[in-house]
Amino acid sequence: MRVLWRLMTFAWPQRWSLLLALVCGLGASLFGVAVPRLLGLTIDRALAQAGVAALVLLAGGVLGASLLRGLLSFGQTYLAEKVSQQVAYRLRNLLLDTLHRLSFAYHDRQQTGALMSRATVDVEGVRWFISMGLVRAVSLLVLVVGAVVVLVATNWRMALVVVAFAPFVAWRATVTARALREVWQRTQEGMARMTTVLQENLQGAKVVRAFASAPYEEAKFNATAQEVASLALTSTRLQASNASQMALAFGLAGGVLLLVGVGEVQAGRLTPGGVAQAFFYMGLITMPLRMVGWVVNTFTRAVASGERIFAVLDTPSPVQERPHPVHLGRARGHLRFEGVWFSYGGKPVLRGITFEARPGEVVALAGPAGSGKSTLVHLIPRFYDVSQGRITLDGIDIRDLSLESLRRNVGIVLQDTFLFSATIRENIAYGKPNATLEEVVRSAQVAQLHDFILSLPQGYDTWVGERGVTLSGGQRQRLAIARVLLLDPPVLVLDDATSSVDAETEERLQEAMERVMEGRTVIVIAHRLSTLRRADRILVLQDGRIVQEGSHDQLLVQEGPYRQLVQGQLLGDETGEKVKAHAQG
Repeated sequence: MRVLWRLMTFAWPQRWSLLLALVCGLGASLFGVAVPRLLGLTIDRALAQAGVAALVLLAGGVLGASLLRGLLSFGQTYLAEKVSQQVAYRLRNLLLDTLHRLSFAYHDRQQTGALMSRATVDVEGVRWFISMGLVRAVSLLVLVVGAVVVLVATNWRMALVVVAFAPFVAWRATVTARALREVWQRTQEGMARMTTVLQENLQGAKVVRAFASAPYEEAKFNATAQEVASLALTSTRLQASNASQMALAFGLAGGVLLLVGVGEVQAGRLTPGGVAQAFFYMGLITMPLRMVGWVVNTFTRAVASGERIFAVLDTPSPVQERPHPVHLGRARGHLRFEGVWFSYGGKPVLRGITFEARPGEVVALAGPAGSGKSTLVHLIPRFYDVSQGRITLDGIDIRDLSLESLRRNVGIVLQDTFLFSATIRENIAYGKPNATLEEVVRSAQVAQLHDFILSLPQGYDTWVGERGVTLSGGQRQRLAIARVLLLDPPVLVLDDATSSVDAETEERLQEAMERVMEGRTVIVIAHRLSTLRRADRILVLQDGRIVQEGSHDQLLVQEGPYRQLVQGQLLGDETGEKVKAHAQG
């Protein structure tokens, strides 16, 4: 119940619409109860050969009650749907806001398909609870109670026959609800796994085809789809079994009701119209009682969906703002690491990192794969938080800054370039939507992308496919550089930002960016000798520690990891020999 009450709080802003929906449902139920009573009176008047005027009046009453019931039912359905859509809207936005707030550490452990399932399948389950479960349950309850009250007032023996089957219905509803809750929970988990497999196949379509792995992926998807289908059939079987047993119960109730009704008429305690009225009421409450299982199903599904949604919403982010953070204007860009340690999953990744980077200085990070280079630069915009030590920007601990002002001052080009399904201009201006075309062009020129864009039929209005699939790796990387340069950040972080461009383009890009880097603090992860040569200082990382520090020429003449990297990993054999000879000379 705690989950349901919490879900109900999301409907509070639309409480008046919800209340009006409940009132409409109440009115529709009361008019529904009135119709059988009027029909019973009409039958008795007809058998008593009453006047035409009386019969016309009763017929008009039946017609009017039915019309009002229909109008109120429309109001109930419309208003309930309106409230449920608003609840779904708020939940989806809150989920996205929460996912944006959570740190990279959370997303590293989650599957995209499972998160998407929460924003689609689970939110839809909550929406059905609001529109069809909650509001409909109240109106159905009023309908059943109203019908029973009128039956008792008419003839308590007939009412007793109808009510006698209620315990069986309640028992069946309870048993079915318990079974369906478990099935729905497993179904939604299976849907999340199936969505994940499908999403990975769509994103990795080229890899799947390159390795001729379509049969394997199809078998994997078929297994998850079969699991979901099997669970869906189990749910259908449970509901069908429940419905059939209820139909049998009402069939038996009808037979017993007829026998009792005949006896009551013969005893003079009931009129023929009263017997017909009792059958009308039994027919009226048959639908609500049959729907008990379905209504309970919406409640149990809402509980399962709510638990999965709140599991995301209640997740605390390791990266939190202070209660009253510092809102930094444009920083000078003086960056300092002081004894920084960082652990991931209990395993140290960075160990005692201490260095500083001043405005106008280019600091390159070098080292073998897994040495902690990318982790180090991800700490600067607080994608993760340090485990020990601190990082300062202009002397202020970055944990004391608001995330918005920190990230506005730190521009980062990630190794994994992501582009949105939008135009080239919109992708470049992503961080500054109000940027003028001249500003966008200037950034593209510095990123050595302007000439390529002009060669396209639609220029800057050319549509980029999903994740930028219509562009080459180098073009995507240059576009990402242009996107960051447009923000004009005082601290610029380049995570292997030129790895996908050819040597000639890299040379032009480096020359253009030398002017852009003036006055900025630049941290660059480098794997090419040309980038390392341009750096003012190089930090060599190994096993999460800084093991060497200096300029390219200083490190090259020293025995150590940097020289080995240059000779063995960064350069080909012929160039490596030249470097070795230079070092020895």
